[in-house]
Amino acid sequence: MPPLKKLRKDYQLPDYLVDSVKLHFDLGDQTTVVSSKIEVSRNLSKNHQPQPLVLDGEQIELLSLQLDGRELGNEEYQVKDEQLIIHTVPERFSLQIKTRLDPSKNTDFTGLYLSSGTYCTQCEPHGFRRMTYFVDRPDVMTVFTTTVLADKKRYPVLLSNGNPQERGDLNDGRHWVTWHDPFKKPSYLFALVAGDLAQIADRYTTGSGHQVALEIYVEHENREKCDHAMRSLKNAMAWDEKVFGLEYDLDIYMIVAVNDFNMGAMENKGLNVFNSKFVLAKPETATDTDFNRIEGVIAHEYFHNWTGNRVTCRDWFQLSLKEGLTVFRDQEFSSDMGSRAVTRINEVKNLRIRQFSEDSSPMAHPIRPDSYIEMNNFYTATVYNKGAEVIRMMHTLLGADNFRKGMDLYFQRHDGQAVTCDDFVSAMQDASGYDLEQFKFWYSQAGTPELQVSSEYDSEKQHFKLFVEQSCPSTPEQAVKQPFLIPFNIGLINPASGKELDLQLVGENNSSGTSRVLSITQPKECFEFVNIPEKPMPSLLRSFSAPVKLDYPYTNDELGFLVAHDPDSFACWEASQCLSINIIKQLITDAQAGKDLHIDEVLMAAYNKLLKLENIDKALLAQLLELPSETYIAECIQPIEVNVIHQARDFLQTKLASRLENKFLENYQSLAKERGEYRLSREDIATRLLKSGYLKYLLKLGNNHRLLAIKQYNTANNMTDQLAALNVLVDNGLEQAMSQLEHFYQQWQHDPLVIDKWFGIQAIAPHKDILYRVQALVKHEAFNIKNPNKVYALIGSFSVNNPIGFHRYDGAGYQFLGDIVLELNSINPMIAARLVRGLINWRKFVQPHQDLMKDQLERIANHGKLCKDVYEIVSKSLKAD
Repeated sequence: MPPLKKLRKDYQLPDYLVDSVKLHFDLGDQTTVVSSKIEVSRNLSKNHQPQPLVLDGEQIELLSLQLDGRELGNEEYQVKDEQLIIHTVPERFSLQIKTRLDPSKNTDFTGLYLSSGTYCTQCEPHGFRRMTYFVDRPDVMTVFTTTVLADKKRYPVLLSNGNPQERGDLNDGRHWVTWHDPFKKPSYLFALVAGDLAQIADRYTTGSGHQVALEIYVEHENREKCDHAMRSLKNAMAWDEKVFGLEYDLDIYMIVAVNDFNMGAMENKGLNVFNSKFVLAKPETATDTDFNRIEGVIAHEYFHNWTGNRVTCRDWFQLSLKEGLTVFRDQEFSSDMGSRAVTRINEVKNLRIRQFSEDSSPMAHPIRPDSYIEMNNFYTATVYNKGAEVIRMMHTLLGADNFRKGMDLYFQRHDGQAVTCDDFVSAMQDASGYDLEQFKFWYSQAGTPELQVSSEYDSEKQHFKLFVEQSCPSTPEQAVKQPFLIPFNIGLINPASGKELDLQLVGENNSSGTSRVLSITQPKECFEFVNIPEKPMPSLLRSFSAPVKLDYPYTNDELGFLVAHDPDSFACWEASQCLSINIIKQLITDAQAGKDLHIDEVLMAAYNKLLKLENIDKALLAQLLELPSETYIAECIQPIEVNVIHQARDFLQTKLASRLENKFLENYQSLAKERGEYRLSREDIATRLLKSGYLKYLLKLGNNHRLLAIKQYNTANNMTDQLAALNVLVDNGLEQAMSQLEHFYQQWQHDPLVIDKWFGIQAIAPHKDILYRVQALVKHEAFNIKNPNKVYALIGSFSVNNPIGFHRYDGAGYQFLGDIVLELNSINPMIAARLVRGLINWRKFVQPHQDLMKDQLERIANHGKLCKDVYEIVSKSLKAD
């Protein structure tokens, strides 16, 4: 019998509320005993009539059960289908529950588990029920008091939520600490950590003078890798006060880094548990990208203290209420800490590759889903990244001041509550006076809207018209879509001077500046601008003002003009991407027809102009010179023929390198000479990024410049330069790079996070037979299929980021992934489900790939004991169109 589907429309208020909970954890080697005392009351706002009390519980053994101090008989309760049902309870009562579990056997890292000898928890979304029976849902918020007891020598650090209250030692060598969190929270925000960990301490003083102790806990050998994480935390705290007026509310804020973690991090109140790769960094072992990600993730989890903890979700369908909003907040923070333009470009690249693909897949869903079988499957790019874009659109439509008023009203109304996405939109609407009713379709409709745009110029009237038609493809369970409210940021550029024009619509008395956000509300719209002296060049969707696909009939020459003249950094980059895509499309057409391939001179001219620009942000230049990835090209050109896409992109990259070799070499050598002491400054990061971009091009020319990469590898004083050199060496000849790979492994074999990079570089090497190398690495002593980071680094990188290696004509890549998914099915269902997504877009590919991918999905579907996580994704993928 297939698992049951949960529906948003079936939401009911809880029958019972929990007024307070006292927890006692007695941590042992194979056995942990959890004692809980919960004060329960009937939810009179729902029902005045007595109802059975239903508590959630999974993979735990019930030892005892008392109601108001009386042991309940077997006939008074029932343990059934992962629930504890007590048939008759009074209106108010105290319930004492004792359970037993074995964290050492917990391989899916949900609930209480062991990571490298450290006890830790992951309770979102349904992990708390794996420790004790409870009303495990986000709209049941209560005050937690937690006592943790363990052997003092082996577990000297005992942590939980809130502030420490009491501690003591026992005669048998054990000790205990009691923690109290004064803020009501749902069970998914509970956390516990116990281990032998090093502490890195600092302090932060809020704007109101509140002293906050800051503590990071890591394995002892990693204590020197925490400085950047601590700086990032303090920067985030200061930024949140300045931008949103939000101060931290407890006396202590703690971060713990663990090696075994399914996700990036978890915002448990006052005690954040992190995947170690988002905490640990020093220049020798972490790249600039690692440093930036750590800064962003540290900020994200801290920002959750208000957008997720103080105000949380009513139910899991509202996940984007906290995640989309908090991703937007961490993106804004990262923009203020670095380059706003480059941050925005990277956000859009990530969105297009991950979320646009999801929107056109069998797993397409709105940012507020209507149903799910396994909630773990909805921690998606749609909920997080598209959810952030929806918040950004509100910010664009309302303006920064009104958006801030809306945030203030949201906290004023809902602090300490579990609420819905509609509650957030209502606060924004009420604070600003802006009608957001139509805007709500972004919450309820799946799919990526498409804008067909055309233009018309009247030279006599000096009027310019933009015609915009919006549509949205049908998605599973949503065939017909209502028109969206779409903010459309545009500018008009004089093609003669390259200067922006003032924008004034018909009926307006004055111009509104040179950039304008138009509101698209109808299926078809026309915007007419006046006082336009000659036919302008439209600059469309500036700053990526909405997560849509745009189609405007630019010629290649017009795109080249925008690359050279558009002052909006994103629009300039977008023009370079569109120009490259157009040229690659033509190369693919020619390759399929058996014609000789030629480079378009418009692109050459655009690159030459870019290379002559002075005072341009080096990080932006690196983005402008980089061709679209094969993964993004596949989103633009379907059906997907992987080998031809690879051939076309590789040809274009090689031709650019050949034609611009001297300039690339001159620029690379100039940047290489600038190397001095490593600094994590914006300028130095940009320099390293651009230098790596030049090196990638130069290595396309065979062995001519191989010595440049070898020299950079050998002389690098930081991981960014060393890894960039190793990457291009492996990409352009795995066998020739084996000595560097072996050297890298010997140098860093004792650092698990660096070895993950070693796995990843080999997994994405664009060689048709790379599968054999990946299969060998699965058996390597440093690989552990039970560790999510290792699986993501090797298997995830191969299946997602190596199209030419994964999509083999013989289907061996799919067979390999199917084997791994079935192995992980019983070890870690969440990770298995994430990997199987590499097969779900089988309909987008040409034959024989379609049938070969479908065969693996059917093989997985026919597995006798398929977990809910994998079942949901596979069944949706195989469902008929």
